[in-house]
Amino acid sequence: MRVTLRVLAGPYHGQEFVFDQHDTFLIGRSENAHLYLPEDRFFSRHHCLLEIAPPRVFLRDLGSTNGTYVNNQRVQEIFLKSGDRIQGGQTVLEVDVQAEQRPSEAEAPTLTKPLEITIECANCGRRECVQGSATNEPMTFICEECREELKRQPQPVPGYEMIKLLGRGGMGCVMLARCEKTGRAVAIKTLLPEVAVTDQAVRRFVREIEVAAALEHPNIVRYLESGTHNGAVYLVTEFVEGSDAARLADSQGGRLPYKHAIDVITQSLDALAYAHGKGYIHRDIKESNILLSGSAPNYVAKLTDFGLAKSFTQSGMSGITMAGDMAGTFAYMPPEQIKDFRNVKPTSDIYAIGMTAYSLLAGDTALDTGPAGDMAATVRAIFEGQIVPLRQRVPEVPERVAEVIERALAKDPANRWQSAAAMRTALIHSA
Repeated sequence: MRVTLRVLAGPYHGQEFVFDQHDTFLIGRSENAHLYLPEDRFFSRHHCLLEIAPPRVFLRDLGSTNGTYVNNQRVQEIFLKSGDRIQGGQTVLEVDVQAEQRPSEAEAPTLTKPLEITIECANCGRRECVQGSATNEPMTFICEECREELKRQPQPVPGYEMIKLLGRGGMGCVMLARCEKTGRAVAIKTLLPEVAVTDQAVRRFVREIEVAAALEHPNIVRYLESGTHNGAVYLVTEFVEGSDAARLADSQGGRLPYKHAIDVITQSLDALAYAHGKGYIHRDIKESNILLSGSAPNYVAKLTDFGLAKSFTQSGMSGITMAGDMAGTFAYMPPEQIKDFRNVKPTSDIYAIGMTAYSLLAGDTALDTGPAGDMAATVRAIFEGQIVPLRQRVPEVPERVAEVIERALAKDPANRWQSAAAMRTALIHSA
């Protein structure tokens, strides 16, 4: 599947932007924008943001002054379809969704309009029509009702006794289970495709998460196995008995005691230094992805879900991730990850761990989003706003510690710590 944004009018008339995998597209007068319109005063600096996961396209207005228009109607957020026109000032873009027709050996690939495919839900068997391309390859699909039900009560995984639900998230849920062969307690994360995907895409996703099994470190959750069952992908890991850093902070009034927070972050940085050295980037560091075992002051921190967000989106299983209230998740993303999340580097993880450290100490992120605190205010703060100094919120944090954390939050990656090991060393020395 392929999505093309075709410019019909305006300074970029005739230009096309083509997407064949999950990506974002920012429009506005800011130099950060993919469609950079410095002379058109109709547009705000960060006017609107598109998320493309072919064949789906989602548009969100970023609190623009003059509004975002689709087919002459002002919108806040909307799923776009082929033929829709985005309008603003002198600029008009048209959305074109196409499917790649599989060729015979002697023919070149051709593009056609996407087909309406009737497919059965792998869980309940109900048939639904979805967009897709002509293919003889089997596809996996789970309907909306079953996805919600399976997040509440997942199906058993062969070889494991399901004990209780540990948590739910956008991709699925996590269960405490017991291995029937060994009796060992494990955690099973079930991941539910949000759109119809080919079996090849599911296999690719399983291969990618299996690669993460190479990460063996005391501060990284240990991978055990993965597979598929009734349309869902499952990932079995060691069970970390305890809580995550987000829940622990919530139970203590929103933040951790200074020494506990520093200890959790230094352990997490040790894990990051190891993973970055192996060529892995996490991409989704936040308090809820740091699991904690033991008790104060001897917590053992373990990073979980290494690279999972990237694998889920790029395999085509995620659908659209930006719909709904994503302000909280975006707050941990550096500017370059929002603009081009397919090509992030280790310094993007440095920003996220800096934001996590700030939040654990202050009970809030470093962004100054004003009273709104919504998605539009969050994006503006990420690209343009100054962070709120840590000691302004928590005066008892030593100045040198605040400097280490705030350096991690520099908007320019070149001005951040260039390695997790360097940040860890600086944090230990300053604390």
